[in-house]
Amino acid sequence: MTLASLARRRPGVLQSARWAARALWREAAGFRFRYPVETVPAAAQRRSLRYHVYSERLFFDAMELDAHGVAIQRSRLFGETYNPAYVAWYGLVSLERWQRGRDTQGSARFSRQADWLVRHAVRRDDGAVVWPYTFDWREGRCQLTAPWICAMAQGLAISVLVRAYRLGHGGRHLLDLARAATHVFEKGLEDGGVRTLEHGGALYEEYPGYPLPRVLDGFLFSLLGLWDLAAQTSERRVQQLFADGIVGLVRSLDVWDYRRMWSWYGSHGYLCPPQYHRLNAALLRALSAVSGEPILRARAEAWDPPRRGPLARAEIYLAFLATKNLSRLRHRTWRR
Repeated sequence: MTLASLARRRPGVLQSARWAARALWREAAGFRFRYPVETVPAAAQRRSLRYHVYSERLFFDAMELDAHGVAIQRSRLFGETYNPAYVAWYGLVSLERWQRGRDTQGSARFSRQADWLVRHAVRRDDGAVVWPYTFDWREGRCQLTAPWICAMAQGLAISVLVRAYRLGHGGRHLLDLARAATHVFEKGLEDGGVRTLEHGGALYEEYPGYPLPRVLDGFLFSLLGLWDLAAQTSERRVQQLFADGIVGLVRSLDVWDYRRMWSWYGSHGYLCPPQYHRLNAALLRALSAVSGEPILRARAEAWDPPRRGPLARAEIYLAFLATKNLSRLRHRTWRR
Protein backbone atom coordinates (compact mmCIF):
# COMPACT_ATOMS: atom_id res chain seq x y z
CA MET A 1 0.00 0.00 0.00
CA THR A 2 1.46 3.40 -0.99
CA LEU A 3 1.63 6.58 1.04
CA ALA A 4 -0.63 8.27 -1.49
CA SER A 5 -3.33 5.61 -1.26
CA LEU A 6 -3.27 5.71 2.52
CA ALA A 7 -3.57 9.49 2.52
CA ARG A 8 -6.83 9.20 0.58
CA ARG A 9 -8.43 7.03 3.26
CA ARG A 10 -9.72 9.93 5.29
CA PRO A 11 -12.32 9.44 8.02
CA GLY A 12 -15.92 10.46 7.53
CA VAL A 13 -17.74 13.06 9.63
CA LEU A 14 -19.33 10.52 11.98
CA GLN A 15 -16.06 8.69 12.52
CA SER A 16 -14.26 11.98 13.23
CA ALA A 17 -16.96 12.95 15.71
CA ARG A 18 -16.65 9.59 17.49
CA TRP A 19 -12.88 10.00 17.78
CA ALA A 20 -13.27 13.55 19.15
CA ALA A 21 -15.86 12.43 21.71
CA ARG A 22 -13.66 9.51 22.73
CA ALA A 23 -10.72 11.88 23.28
CA LEU A 24 -12.79 14.18 25.50
CA TRP A 25 -14.09 11.23 27.52
CA ARG A 26 -10.61 9.82 27.97
CA GLU A 27 -9.26 13.11 29.24
CA ALA A 28 -11.97 13.68 31.82
CA ALA A 29 -13.11 10.24 32.97
CA GLY A 30 -10.08 8.26 31.91
CA PHE A 31 -7.41 10.41 33.57
CA ARG A 32 -5.12 8.15 35.61
CA PHE A 33 -1.95 9.14 37.41
CA ARG A 34 -0.37 5.79 36.63
CA TYR A 35 0.41 4.81 33.07
CA PRO A 36 2.54 1.81 31.98
CA VAL A 37 5.78 3.38 30.76
CA GLU A 38 9.07 2.20 32.24
CA THR A 39 12.76 2.95 31.92
CA VAL A 40 14.95 0.02 30.81
CA PRO A 41 18.29 0.32 32.71
CA ALA A 42 19.99 -2.37 30.60
CA ALA A 43 19.75 -0.11 27.55
CA ALA A 44 22.44 2.14 29.06
CA GLN A 45 25.00 -0.61 28.40
CA ARG A 46 26.92 -0.02 25.18
CA ARG A 47 26.05 -2.44 22.38
CA SER A 48 22.78 -3.38 24.09
CA LEU A 49 19.81 -4.52 22.01
CA ARG A 50 17.41 -3.16 24.62
CA TYR A 51 15.71 0.21 24.15
CA HIS A 52 15.68 2.88 26.84
CA VAL A 53 11.94 3.01 27.55
CA TYR A 54 9.20 0.43 27.17
CA SER A 55 5.42 0.44 27.10
CA GLU A 56 2.86 -1.98 25.70
CA ARG A 57 0.24 0.77 25.45
CA LEU A 58 1.96 3.97 24.42
CA PHE A 59 0.91 5.12 20.91
CA PHE A 60 -0.78 1.78 20.17
CA ASP A 61 -4.30 3.23 20.37
CA ALA A 62 -3.48 5.19 17.19
CA MET A 63 -1.76 2.31 15.36
CA GLU A 64 -2.59 -0.71 13.27
CA LEU A 65 -0.57 -2.91 10.92
CA ASP A 66 -0.69 -2.94 7.14
CA ALA A 67 -0.77 -6.14 5.07
CA HIS A 68 3.00 -6.48 5.41
CA GLY A 69 3.09 -6.05 9.19
CA VAL A 70 4.34 -2.45 9.15
CA ALA A 71 2.81 0.05 11.57
CA ILE A 72 0.52 2.76 10.24
CA GLN A 73 -1.10 5.63 12.11
CA ARG A 74 -4.84 6.27 12.30
CA SER A 75 -6.04 9.84 12.89
CA ARG A 76 -9.37 11.60 12.85
CA LEU A 77 -7.64 14.46 10.99
CA PHE A 78 -5.95 12.70 8.08
CA GLY A 79 -7.12 9.10 8.14
CA GLU A 80 -4.35 6.50 7.79
CA THR A 81 -0.73 7.00 6.80
CA TYR A 82 2.75 5.86 7.68
CA ASN A 83 4.34 7.74 10.57
CA PRO A 84 8.09 6.99 10.64
CA ALA A 85 8.26 7.56 14.40
CA TYR A 86 5.49 5.00 14.96
CA VAL A 87 7.16 2.51 12.61
CA ALA A 88 10.38 2.82 14.59
CA TRP A 89 8.61 2.68 17.97
CA TYR A 90 6.70 -0.46 17.01
CA GLY A 91 9.97 -2.04 15.96
CA LEU A 92 11.74 -1.17 19.21
CA VAL A 93 8.85 -2.41 21.37
CA SER A 94 8.68 -5.63 19.35
CA LEU A 95 12.41 -6.20 19.86
CA GLU A 96 12.05 -5.61 23.60
CA ARG A 97 9.15 -8.05 23.81
CA TRP A 98 11.28 -10.65 22.03
CA GLN A 99 14.13 -10.15 24.47
CA ARG A 100 11.72 -10.47 27.41
CA GLY A 101 10.39 -13.76 26.02
CA ARG A 102 6.92 -12.32 25.41
CA ASP A 103 6.86 -12.61 21.61
CA THR A 104 8.77 -15.24 19.67
CA GLN A 105 8.15 -13.24 16.48
CA GLY A 106 9.35 -9.96 17.97
CA SER A 107 12.71 -10.03 16.18
CA ALA A 108 10.98 -10.58 12.84
CA ARG A 109 8.53 -7.75 13.55
CA PHE A 110 11.46 -5.50 14.39
CA SER A 111 13.21 -6.42 11.15
CA ARG A 112 10.13 -5.52 9.08
CA GLN A 113 10.06 -2.04 10.59
CA ALA A 114 13.82 -1.64 10.10
CA ASP A 115 13.50 -2.70 6.45
CA TRP A 116 10.72 -0.15 5.94
CA LEU A 117 12.90 2.62 7.37
CA VAL A 118 15.80 1.65 5.11
CA ARG A 119 13.58 1.57 2.02
CA HIS A 120 11.89 4.89 2.79
CA ALA A 121 14.97 6.86 3.83
CA VAL A 122 15.24 9.98 1.66
CA ARG A 123 18.70 11.35 0.91
CA ARG A 124 18.60 15.11 0.40
CA ASP A 125 20.92 17.16 -1.79
CA ASP A 126 22.82 18.31 1.31
CA GLY A 127 23.66 14.67 2.15
CA ALA A 128 21.22 14.37 5.05
CA VAL A 129 18.99 11.28 5.30
CA VAL A 130 15.46 12.01 6.51
CA TRP A 131 12.13 10.27 6.98
CA PRO A 132 9.64 12.98 5.94
CA TYR A 133 6.02 13.20 7.01
CA THR A 134 3.64 13.21 4.07
CA PHE A 135 0.70 15.08 5.58
CA ASP A 136 0.20 18.67 6.71
CA TRP A 137 0.06 19.14 10.46
CA ARG A 138 -0.80 21.91 12.87
CA GLU A 139 0.82 21.71 16.31
CA GLY A 140 -0.47 24.49 18.53
CA ARG A 141 0.01 27.63 16.45
CA CYS A 142 2.74 26.06 14.31
CA GLN A 143 1.68 24.99 10.82
CA LEU A 144 3.83 22.33 9.13
CA THR A 145 3.37 21.61 5.43
CA ALA A 146 4.35 18.26 3.91
CA PRO A 147 7.00 17.11 3.52
CA TRP A 148 8.38 18.00 6.95
CA ILE A 149 10.88 16.31 9.23
CA CYS A 150 10.88 15.56 12.94
CA ALA A 151 13.67 15.17 15.51
CA MET A 152 11.71 12.40 17.23
CA ALA A 153 11.39 10.34 14.04
CA GLN A 154 15.06 10.91 13.20
CA GLY A 155 16.16 9.80 16.68
CA LEU A 156 13.96 6.72 16.83
CA ALA A 157 15.00 5.68 13.31
CA ILE A 158 18.67 5.99 14.30
CA SER A 159 18.01 3.79 17.35
CA VAL A 160 16.41 1.15 15.10
CA LEU A 161 19.25 1.21 12.57
CA VAL A 162 21.88 0.83 15.31
CA ARG A 163 20.08 -2.20 16.77
CA ALA A 164 19.54 -3.72 13.35
CA TYR A 165 23.29 -3.45 12.80
CA ARG A 166 23.98 -5.07 16.18
CA LEU A 167 21.65 -7.92 15.29
CA GLY A 168 23.52 -8.51 12.05
CA HIS A 169 20.47 -7.63 9.94
CA GLY A 170 22.60 -5.61 7.55
CA GLY A 171 26.07 -4.28 6.97
CA ARG A 172 27.83 -0.98 7.53
CA HIS A 173 25.30 0.75 5.30
CA LEU A 174 22.93 0.79 8.29
CA LEU A 175 25.41 2.88 10.26
CA ASP A 176 26.05 5.04 7.20
CA LEU A 177 22.32 5.81 7.03
CA ALA A 178 22.26 6.57 10.76
CA ARG A 179 25.24 8.92 10.43
CA ALA A 180 23.61 10.77 7.56
CA ALA A 181 20.42 11.05 9.63
CA THR A 182 22.31 13.10 12.22
CA HIS A 183 23.09 15.94 9.79
CA VAL A 184 19.74 17.62 10.46
CA PHE A 185 20.80 18.01 14.11
CA GLU A 186 23.61 20.30 12.94
CA LYS A 187 21.31 22.59 10.95
CA GLY A 188 18.91 25.29 12.05
CA LEU A 189 15.26 25.26 11.03
CA GLU A 190 15.83 27.78 8.26
CA ASP A 191 18.37 25.42 6.67
CA GLY A 192 16.16 22.34 6.78
CA GLY A 193 17.30 21.09 10.19
CA VAL A 194 15.80 20.57 13.62
CA ARG A 195 18.30 22.48 15.78
CA THR A 196 17.44 25.58 17.80
CA LEU A 197 19.57 27.33 20.42
CA GLU A 198 18.53 28.20 23.96
CA HIS A 199 20.61 29.23 27.00
CA GLY A 200 23.85 28.30 25.26
CA GLY A 201 22.73 24.78 24.38
CA ALA A 202 20.86 23.04 21.58
CA LEU A 203 17.25 21.89 21.50
CA TYR A 204 16.16 19.45 18.78
CA GLU A 205 12.62 20.12 17.68
CA GLU A 206 9.97 17.45 17.21
CA TYR A 207 8.00 20.06 15.26
CA PRO A 208 10.57 22.29 13.50
CA GLY A 209 8.49 25.36 12.80
CA TYR A 210 7.44 28.69 14.29
CA PRO A 211 6.13 29.51 16.78
CA LEU A 212 8.12 26.67 18.34
CA PRO A 213 5.89 24.00 19.94
CA ARG A 214 8.87 22.75 22.01
CA VAL A 215 7.35 19.33 22.84
CA LEU A 216 9.63 17.60 25.35
CA ASP A 217 9.28 13.88 24.58
CA GLY A 218 10.28 14.25 20.93
CA PHE A 219 13.44 16.11 21.97
CA LEU A 220 14.29 13.39 24.49
CA PHE A 221 13.76 10.58 21.96
CA SER A 222 16.12 12.36 19.57
CA LEU A 223 18.84 12.61 22.23
CA LEU A 224 18.63 8.88 22.91
CA GLY A 225 19.06 8.18 19.20
CA LEU A 226 22.19 10.32 19.12
CA TRP A 227 23.55 8.52 22.19
CA ASP A 228 22.90 5.11 20.63
CA LEU A 229 24.90 6.02 17.54
CA ALA A 230 27.68 7.66 19.57
CA ALA A 231 27.90 4.55 21.76
CA GLN A 232 28.20 2.37 18.67
CA THR A 233 30.70 4.41 16.67
CA SER A 234 32.48 6.66 19.22
CA GLU A 235 32.39 9.43 16.60
CA ARG A 236 33.23 12.82 18.06
CA ARG A 237 30.79 14.70 15.85
CA VAL A 238 27.84 12.62 17.07
CA GLN A 239 29.08 12.74 20.66
CA GLN A 240 29.16 16.52 20.42
CA LEU A 241 25.62 16.69 19.05
CA PHE A 242 24.48 14.63 22.03
CA ALA A 243 26.45 16.79 24.48
CA ASP A 244 25.04 20.01 22.96
CA GLY A 245 21.53 18.68 23.40
CA ILE A 246 22.13 17.65 27.02
CA VAL A 247 23.39 21.17 27.80
CA GLY A 248 20.26 22.60 26.21
CA LEU A 249 18.02 20.19 28.09
CA VAL A 250 19.56 20.84 31.51
CA ARG A 251 19.49 24.61 31.09
CA SER A 252 15.94 24.68 29.73
CA LEU A 253 14.37 22.03 31.97
CA ASP A 254 12.30 24.54 33.93
CA VAL A 255 10.44 25.46 30.74
CA TRP A 256 8.58 22.14 30.98
CA ASP A 257 8.14 22.11 34.78
CA TYR A 258 4.85 22.79 36.59
CA ARG A 259 5.53 23.49 40.27
CA ARG A 260 7.93 20.52 40.54
CA MET A 261 4.86 18.27 40.27
CA TRP A 262 4.07 17.75 36.59
CA SER A 263 5.23 18.59 33.07
CA TRP A 264 3.89 21.02 30.50
CA TYR A 265 3.11 19.86 26.97
CA GLY A 266 5.64 22.15 25.33
CA SER A 267 4.59 25.73 24.68
CA HIS A 268 0.96 24.76 24.10
CA GLY A 269 -0.12 26.18 27.46
CA TYR A 270 -1.57 22.98 28.90
CA LEU A 271 -0.33 20.26 31.22
CA CYS A 272 0.70 16.94 29.73
CA PRO A 273 -1.82 14.11 29.60
CA PRO A 274 -0.72 11.30 31.95
CA GLN A 275 0.81 9.13 29.23
CA TYR A 276 3.08 11.93 27.99
CA HIS A 277 3.97 13.00 31.51
CA ARG A 278 4.98 9.46 32.46
CA LEU A 279 6.89 9.18 29.20
CA ASN A 280 8.77 12.41 29.93
CA ALA A 281 9.81 11.10 33.35
CA ALA A 282 10.92 7.72 31.96
CA LEU A 283 12.95 9.39 29.19
CA LEU A 284 14.61 11.75 31.67
CA ARG A 285 15.68 8.79 33.80
CA ALA A 286 17.12 7.07 30.75
CA LEU A 287 19.02 10.19 29.71
CA SER A 288 20.34 10.68 33.23
CA ALA A 289 21.76 7.14 33.11
CA VAL A 290 23.62 7.67 29.82
CA SER A 291 24.69 11.30 30.35
CA GLY A 292 25.55 11.23 34.05
CA GLU A 293 23.42 14.34 34.69
CA PRO A 294 21.78 13.86 38.13
CA ILE A 295 19.38 16.79 37.65
CA LEU A 296 17.50 14.80 35.02
CA ARG A 297 16.82 11.92 37.40
CA ALA A 298 15.97 14.34 40.21
CA ARG A 299 13.37 16.09 38.06
CA ALA A 300 11.89 12.76 36.95
CA GLU A 301 11.54 11.71 40.58
CA ALA A 302 9.96 15.07 41.49
CA TRP A 303 7.38 14.39 38.79
CA ASP A 304 6.59 10.92 40.18
CA PRO A 305 2.80 10.76 40.90
CA PRO A 306 3.11 8.51 44.01
CA ARG A 307 4.80 11.45 45.72
CA ARG A 308 1.64 13.51 45.35
CA GLY A 309 -1.01 13.74 48.07
CA PRO A 310 -4.77 14.04 47.40
CA LEU A 311 -4.77 17.85 47.22
CA ALA A 312 -1.84 17.93 44.81
CA ARG A 313 -3.46 15.28 42.64
CA ALA A 314 -6.70 17.26 42.56
CA GLU A 315 -4.76 20.38 41.57
CA ILE A 316 -2.99 18.57 38.73
CA TYR A 317 -6.20 17.01 37.43
CA LEU A 318 -8.16 20.28 37.46
CA ALA A 319 -5.25 22.25 36.02
CA PHE A 320 -4.93 19.72 33.20
CA LEU A 321 -8.63 19.90 32.28
CA ALA A 322 -8.69 23.69 32.49
CA THR A 323 -5.50 24.32 30.51
CA LYS A 324 -6.24 21.66 27.88
CA ASN A 325 -9.70 23.02 27.09
CA LEU A 326 -8.50 26.62 27.15
CA SER A 327 -5.90 25.58 24.60
CA ARG A 328 -8.65 24.02 22.46
CA LEU A 329 -10.60 27.27 22.55
CA ARG A 330 -7.52 29.33 21.79
CA HIS A 331 -6.46 27.22 18.82
CA ARG A 332 -10.00 26.24 17.68
CA THR A 333 -8.96 22.65 17.21
CA TRP A 334 -12.54 21.47 16.67
CA ARG A 335 -12.57 23.28 13.31
CA ARG A 336 -9.78 21.16 11.80
